[in-house]
Amino acid sequence: MFDKQYMPRHIAIIMDGNRRWAKAQGKPASYGHKEGAKTLEKIVRYANKIGLEYITVYAFSTENWKRAEEEVKALMMLLQSYLDDYSKRADTENIKVKILGDISALSEGMQKSIYNCMERTKNNTGVTFNIALNYGGRDEIIKAIKTIVKDVKEGKIQIEDISEELVSNNLYTKGEPDPDLLIRTSGELRLSNFLPWQLVYSEFLFIDKNWPDFTEEDLDNAIIEYQKRTRKFGAN
Repeated sequence: MFDKQYMPRHIAIIMDGNRRWAKAQGKPASYGHKEGAKTLEKIVRYANKIGLEYITVYAFSTENWKRAEEEVKALMMLLQSYLDDYSKRADTENIKVKILGDISALSEGMQKSIYNCMERTKNNTGVTFNIALNYGGRDEIIKAIKTIVKDVKEGKIQIEDISEELVSNNLYTKGEPDPDLLIRTSGELRLSNFLPWQLVYSEFLFIDKNWPDFTEEDLDNAIIEYQKRTRKFGAN
């Protein structure tokens, strides 16, 4: 078991392999996404139980719109129903839900579900569950730059005031610590435009297992592996 005194505060997860898992079962991609959603629910509940402060998952990227229309539609319906269900239950589990991403591009129904879920869970004090939805890392940084430039033009800040802290405070993750650990499932070895600013000093762990097969024990093992590492933050 891991050492609870040296827990990571924030774990980010790229939940990869839903479609691959479904294909191996001879099922459509939508089936893999449904099973992946069940795995996510189980892992977030467990993260809350073990005292993790933040968990951020990559649910839908800005690039995912390029997928087949039928798959995108099914995934959006699944995500909306997930949020509606969560807004009813996350209260009892004391989980705070936040959405990271450009929600203005989503349907009115999805936006309503997002606001309802965030509003209903905003005062919960357990794990903060960040769902990256219509999220792109470069897009997030560009939005932050535009906000900062606007503030400079309006005289609210000087160019000399621009710092790492200021940039961080204009990202979707404002006020949260950067992830200590990034987990990516399915054996892929890349970030796929996920949290490029926030992950600069995170530990990376790539797991050769598709997301629907990921378990609480896998999370335990990831934390144990994290605790074996020495984080230097650029020092010798």
